[in-house]
Amino acid sequence: MTGGKAIDRRAVLKGAAAGIGLAAGSGAFTGFPTIWAQNIKNVTLRQFGTGVSNLNAIAEKCKADTGITLQMTALDSDAVAQRAVTQPKSFDIADIEYWICKKVFPAGIMQPMDVKKIKYYDKIVPLFITGKLKPDSVIAQGTAPHTVGFVEGKDSVKFAKSPTQWMTMIPTIYNADTLGIRPDLVGRPIGNWKDIMDPKFKGKTSILNIPSIGIMDAAMICESMGEIKYGDKGNMTKAEIDKTINVMKEAKKAGQFRAFWKTFDESVNLMASGEVVIQSMWSPAVTAVRAKGIPCVYQPLKEGYRAWGGGLGLAKHLSGLELEAAYEYINWYLSGWVGAYLNRQGYYSAALETAKAYMSEDEWGFWMEGKPAKGEIKSPEGKVLEKAGAVRDGGSFEARMGHVACWNAVMDEDRYMVQKWNEFIAA
Repeated sequence: MTGGKAIDRRAVLKGAAAGIGLAAGSGAFTGFPTIWAQNIKNVTLRQFGTGVSNLNAIAEKCKADTGITLQMTALDSDAVAQRAVTQPKSFDIADIEYWICKKVFPAGIMQPMDVKKIKYYDKIVPLFITGKLKPDSVIAQGTAPHTVGFVEGKDSVKFAKSPTQWMTMIPTIYNADTLGIRPDLVGRPIGNWKDIMDPKFKGKTSILNIPSIGIMDAAMICESMGEIKYGDKGNMTKAEIDKTINVMKEAKKAGQFRAFWKTFDESVNLMASGEVVIQSMWSPAVTAVRAKGIPCVYQPLKEGYRAWGGGLGLAKHLSGLELEAAYEYINWYLSGWVGAYLNRQGYYSAALETAKAYMSEDEWGFWMEGKPAKGEIKSPEGKVLEKAGAVRDGGSFEARMGHVACWNAVMDEDRYMVQKWNEFIAA
């Protein structure tokens, strides 16, 4: 999701090595020969992806718990998609979003994963398996993760219509996105996506400038305004793209937007400074503004949320010890610690049940069940985010993920859309 620095974790946690021998001897490593368990601590896996989940703390904890060294590189979404296809030997693990998976998996640069080797497969949220949160849920528009989550066979690059033994990626992180607002500065209740176009906020709004995601926010806005009724927001016709971009260009010409942001930090700075009072945001960016003591709300809107999800995929070239280490890492990722870490940032983890074991009852109640906090709610780094009595914006997991209107997507007319989006930004 964000730009970032390359992080070399080779020198991480000198003391971790001492605990690794114990872990190897304790049966903590399973599913491959003992000799590999001894050697696995020497494996370095090169992971790249968006900055949203390429986090130092995860690399450090992975090293401490499994001995595996993660070398992480964070790039923006478009750069991730490009690198996956053009430099497939430059990474071992791709930490990518599902709309990117739809673009890159058919290129044959990743290998399907055997679900029989995924220890917590049965704990994965059904959204990623069937597309439905509950049996009666309506599947949202766009590139819903389950539609690109499985392939037809071990060596296939063809997405399967229903679950198979072979997954494209193991889901790790997802969220339902909406608009962020400065309640102290907007001066009125905000309840719809179209509110970002209110002339009252002229020069004080922003949307994000990653074409595949920005176009979705634009579509939510246009539909809310009553300008367009889309067949599928996630797969627009050329005529729908043209109309959407024209609405955005008119607003831009009228001076509605202050800026177009690409990185997490840019969105935080725009909001914290008060230059912008309503904009596209990601949940942890809202949290980051609040952590500065500045009021900021991730506003639930009548039309619903725009969702995104990501996962870990394996490079095609991985084999032998490195491949087993990659499976070990993914099983560790789903085992709970990382899930709790992500949940505490306002994201959602893929295996909620394992994450719950690593969270206090109060944390789980606040983040997942929409209950008022009993005590202080803290970030993974220990910063106080919310005081007792606070309720999470948008309420419970089911209230948010059950109200998704569309997923980030790759359209059939993707190239045309990107060209038109760039015209809008340059206009």
